[in-house]
Amino acid sequence: MSEQVNSDLMSKVVALCKRRGIIFQSSEIYGGINGFWDYGPNGAPLRRNIEQLWWRHMVEMRDNVVGIESTIICHPRVWHASGHVEQFCDMMIDCMECKRRYRSDQLENPNQCPDCGSKKMTEPREFNLMMKTYVGPVFDEEHAAYLRAESCQPIFVNFNTVRNTSRQKIPFGIAQTGKAFRNEINPRFFTFRSREFTQMEMEFFCREEESMEWYEYWRGERWKFYTRELGIAEDKLRWKPHENLAHYAKAAVDIEYLFPFGWGEIEGIHHRGTYDMMRHAEYSGQEQDCKVFDQETRESYYPTVVETSCGLDRICLMMLCDAYHEDLAETRKEGMDEDERVVMRFPANVAPVQVAILPLSKKLSEPAGKLRELLSLCFRTDFDDAGSIGRRYRRQDEVGTPFCVTYDFDSQDDGCVTVRDRDSMEQERIAVNELTVWLLDKL
Repeated sequence: MSEQVNSDLMSKVVALCKRRGIIFQSSEIYGGINGFWDYGPNGAPLRRNIEQLWWRHMVEMRDNVVGIESTIICHPRVWHASGHVEQFCDMMIDCMECKRRYRSDQLENPNQCPDCGSKKMTEPREFNLMMKTYVGPVFDEEHAAYLRAESCQPIFVNFNTVRNTSRQKIPFGIAQTGKAFRNEINPRFFTFRSREFTQMEMEFFCREEESMEWYEYWRGERWKFYTRELGIAEDKLRWKPHENLAHYAKAAVDIEYLFPFGWGEIEGIHHRGTYDMMRHAEYSGQEQDCKVFDQETRESYYPTVVETSCGLDRICLMMLCDAYHEDLAETRKEGMDEDERVVMRFPANVAPVQVAILPLSKKLSEPAGKLRELLSLCFRTDFDDAGSIGRRYRRQDEVGTPFCVTYDFDSQDDGCVTVRDRDSMEQERIAVNELTVWLLDKL
């Protein structure tokens, strides 16, 4: 497979996201704010569907993983214990001519500005990525706090409370989805690198002697999630082992997807050892809350942690890039038999809309609306009665709706509707009283 950068495809995906209300710039009427993105009427359900699919796969279908939802702001000592306050930094370089700012590791030549060509560049200097805020009425260092840079630290802090209340025994996992914030120097590639994003993480606590077995197990489970649950082709994914491991880690690997801009990380699987639990025991002084007591061996020990960590926004971007297709379809445009069609081939389990109900005429809106109410009990639906049927098909193709149901004048007499398949564009006449079962079988 070619690994060339396809900037044309990326531009088309970004344009489609704006045109169809999937993703657009935050605060756009004020000129936007770099690194922040809003999800629109067709983006929010896509995002929510993927998050719910992850939650079901990681938590609801397992008896050894439980979920929590913690606050975005933690006690400041949490981030000192994790090392973020002192060490969570990138190296930054400024161009003194055009005032552009860069991460030094993203520059081919740190001595020359890639934008204006100037060689008047500052020396690399550390820039902490934590977003700082204040809690209470006084804005001083005593009241300083941080927006969380990752969602896993509250899991470690809450370990003992969660273990006791859920009556879990080692080995078991704690999962969480939620917002994280990083003051990126140079946000780029649309939503791939943002300053506000959602993480989906699971920390699995086990004995050291079993940890590598669990590490391999979760590697397999996470690969299956992308290939089976999300339908990503294996030749568009790859493993990338970490070349330089943290001093406390035994193993670490990323799952990468071939984006239009090149290979990019979507998930990391990490063997974190006992580092996190030992650090929080040291900084909190509450060692008993960070250790496990084995009643059989009378042994007290720090659990080893195997982590799976992925970014919801990156997975959404992956699904958008993977779903985007162009083909030819029949058209009524003058002098043309076929015209280019843009279609988003989302899997039905994450598509923003699964079934669209399209009355052939606005005179049929009332019975078609009742059909929509019926189908909404089982599916994510949309109702569209504006414009020609061809235009409505194209609109649904661009948001990835698998099936369009056309209610026409014959439907009132024969009790049937025409169902159009998004991918094949084939149409089939189905009885209304059989429609739900037919769609459930297809979807």
